[in-house]
Amino acid sequence: MPRKFIKRFMPNHDLIKRQKALKIFGNVLYNPNLWCLNRRSAAGAFAVGLFMAFVPLPSQMIMAAGLAVFFGVNLPLSIALVWITNPVTMPVIFYFCYKLGVWVMQMPPQDFHFELTWEFLREQLNTICLPLLVGCGICAVLSAILGYFGIMGLWRYSVVRSWQKRRDKLGKHSAQ
Repeated sequence: MPRKFIKRFMPNHDLIKRQKALKIFGNVLYNPNLWCLNRRSAAGAFAVGLFMAFVPLPSQMIMAAGLAVFFGVNLPLSIALVWITNPVTMPVIFYFCYKLGVWVMQMPPQDFHFELTWEFLREQLNTICLPLLVGCGICAVLSAILGYFGIMGLWRYSVVRSWQKRRDKLGKHSAQ
């Protein structure tokens, strides 16, 4: 069952409450919906986390936490899913998003020669920013929708399967 698998990686809610550093957030983090793991909470967390993974800003985790609190979905899962775009996968994912944006906008792709300078970043931002944002927006929305409905379907399948196993087990015991 997805719940058992995900629950192994979740922090202890009581331990979070006792953290002095988190007291600055007041009672916001005491909302039990942020820490419980049910179908709605997990599916919403997947939608938030996958959406924020495609936002090309360095503060993805903070924004994912804010959206998780706002929507009342699982906070740790939302933050963890942002790490799909980590330093290793980020160049490939954002290059794909750029190419998607170029294709959707029917623009010619720009030649790309990377240099680690401010001038390069400023020049490239003007030429690649709009297609990158369009591609990231499309990927963010699609992955959030697929993540939400995928987890809802997987969760439902898991519950139906466990009920069927339970029914079959009861049927075998009553036949004996």
